[in-house]
This record gives sequence, C-alpha cells and structure tokens, in this order.
Amino acid sequence: MEFGATLYVKNSADAVEFYCDAFGMTLGYNARHDDGTFLHAELLKDGKTIFAVSENSDDEIRRAMLASKWPTMSYGINFESDDELKHAYQMLAEGGHVLREMGPLPWTPCSADVVDKFGVYWYIYVSQHRPD
Repeated sequence: MEFGATLYVKNSADAVEFYCDAFGMTLGYNARHDDGTFLHAELLKDGKTIFAVSENSDDEIRRAMLASKWPTMSYGINFESDDELKHAYQMLAEGGHVLREMGPLPWTPCSADVVDKFGVYWYIYVSQHRPD
C-alpha cells in the first residue's frame, strides 16, 4: 500500500516552486488549468512521488490554518541531514506560523511544527528513532 497526499493551495504554481526548493524536490507528472495554476502536480524526491499540489482558490482555508493553535493534521517530512531540516524550516517559517520551534522530542534530536504561508501544516524532523 502507498499513501497519497494532495495539498490544495491558492497560488499552486508558486507553491510547487516553493516546495521544490524547500524540500529538494522536482516536478513530475502535472496538468495545468488554462490560467497556469495546477490541476495536479506531483512532486518527486529521488524519482518517487512524495505528494501532489492542486489549486484551491478558497483563501479562508489558508487563513484558518494560519490562525489555528494546533491544526488537526500535519504532513511529516523526515530529512536526511540537519542542514536539509534547517533549510526547510527557514523557508516554511517565512510568512508562515511556527507552532513549535526547532528542538528535540523523545524520539528525535531535532524537529519542528510549522504552518507555511500556503496554510499547510508540516511536522519536520531528522534522525527519528524509537525510545528504549
């Protein structure tokens, strides 16, 4: 079984460029609306689809996520290195809402919770392990 996730955001063309930079991804299969926004855009890491992005013009969703003290769902990204995590954190935090600053948890030495400027909630971490 594979899990598929689609991020519905306003300004999907900007979001695709932003996520490719933040997460070191490339644009895979995609289909655009006549206005250049994405009907569907698959973002790849090492040739594998990680998630998709689609246009959603409802600005209320983004505002609600940015105002939320703790949204009900997050997308988790496990990074290979601290440098990758720090790069993504800086990008996601700019114009977004930091729910929990970068720091340790019992199962990871470094992680953070951020709602980005598109209204998407990310749990980002590195070197996850299970406690004894």
